[in-house]
Amino acid sequence: MKYPIGIQDFRKLREGGFVYVDKTKHIHQLLQGSKYFFLSRPRRFGKSLLLSTIRELYEGQQHLFKGLWIHEHWEWETAKKKVVWLKFSSQGMKTLGLIPSLNEMIRKEAERLNVHLTEQAYDLRFRELLAKAAAGSRVVLLIDEYDKPIIDYLDEQSTAEEHREVLKSFYSVLKDSDPHLELVFITGVSAFSEVSIFSDLNNLYNLTLTPQSRHLNGISQEELEHYFEQPLQQIAQQQGLSYEGLLQKVRLWYNGYNWTQNERVYNPFSLLSFLHAREFHNFWFETGTPTFLLKTARQYGYYDFSKKQASRLMLSEFELGQLHPLPILFQTGYLTLKSGPDRTGLYTLDYPNLEVKAAFEERLLNLYAEDKHLESGIRISRLLYALEAQDMEAVVTIINATFASIPYEHWQRENEHFFHALLHLTFSLLGAYIQSEVHSGQGRCDAIVETEAHLYAFEFKLDHSAEEALEQIIDRDYLGPYADRSKARVAVGVNFSSRSKQIDDWRIREL
Repeated sequence: MKYPIGIQDFRKLREGGFVYVDKTKHIHQLLQGSKYFFLSRPRRFGKSLLLSTIRELYEGQQHLFKGLWIHEHWEWETAKKKVVWLKFSSQGMKTLGLIPSLNEMIRKEAERLNVHLTEQAYDLRFRELLAKAAAGSRVVLLIDEYDKPIIDYLDEQSTAEEHREVLKSFYSVLKDSDPHLELVFITGVSAFSEVSIFSDLNNLYNLTLTPQSRHLNGISQEELEHYFEQPLQQIAQQQGLSYEGLLQKVRLWYNGYNWTQNERVYNPFSLLSFLHAREFHNFWFETGTPTFLLKTARQYGYYDFSKKQASRLMLSEFELGQLHPLPILFQTGYLTLKSGPDRTGLYTLDYPNLEVKAAFEERLLNLYAEDKHLESGIRISRLLYALEAQDMEAVVTIINATFASIPYEHWQRENEHFFHALLHLTFSLLGAYIQSEVHSGQGRCDAIVETEAHLYAFEFKLDHSAEEALEQIIDRDYLGPYADRSKARVAVGVNFSSRSKQIDDWRIREL
């Protein structure tokens, strides 16, 4: 079985004999409705492949769809249209600049469609391209990664704002071009408000959080088991797991994305990469390190992203100059919907899966600790082994090493904040690696960590006493809900000194 990892061209995928999860029925249903579509999805989620599929449909490439649902349901002759496809991912913005890149993109499309252009300004050339390409019949306009000229420059705000104004003028052409357009489909990562970019497109239908979009991108559990049962059976055998056991592990690592309060889907890039490599790894995260996102989270003092709440309006915010971590992380795929809306209209956000949670928290921990050697992952591994051996002295040494990496001036400025951030990230990351239940909230133990033989309850105090922390675990019966477990239950009280910036006392009691 050939896996189309990173292949975004429908023709190349079909002619190359790669496996294709048939989305054509859902595409057909969608195209029977509105005329102007907008869809926001994270990178590597098949947006380009979706537009490539739509292009081949309207260009009448019937042979590419043989064996797929839509082959017998599409009006191949009457639906045929010219297609203008603008792909911002393929433009040399960093070398040419945005406006020259726009002109070059328009020139190439005009040449491909045999259209002669006379206008000089980029927006007028775009309008001319649409008008002349539509001679005799309206055209289909596909715009892929509309926001790339902004997303790529989020850490250069002046450039990003300049690009936004250029794009606003560019896209404003669409309103007056409506008589020439059969269909407009725009995709991107961010959901800039209509005022920011699409102020003139009041008929643009945002699919992002609607039921119509739930099958367009990503791979469902049903699709996974239908299209990939054979390789999954082989991997299960290789790893000494039952088929159901492997499915559960794959779901933990790569499933969990949700935009419609309904079916959760897999990241297709990660899933296909796993099926090819036959090992669990952080495939998606490593294709683009979110330095700007991490810095923004750190700037706002965020470190715990579990069960965060946001309104629908907040989820679609992406305003330059006041970028908030939650909508950015949601739109870019590092957070997803877990539930909602509730009766007040709020949604609950969380990490989609283990792949994203573990990788993001490790890098955020490195950033908080200013660990330039990126040793947080190594420390977490050592912490796990120390807990498995019930070597509490080693546990204390490892935690102290994490705190010791913080520059003195930062600790003085953010004493308590650093304490809580580093502890939360350390134990949350540990919990992700060993799939334990880790809590950090009022009225509950700071951390519950479960290893193969032990179940630990940790309570941390700042400038108090380890005995006080230990008694709190016992008095509030934090380990009570786990009394039916056969594992040893261990209470650990820890006190951290802000003066010495390390653990100065700890108490342990097996219950």
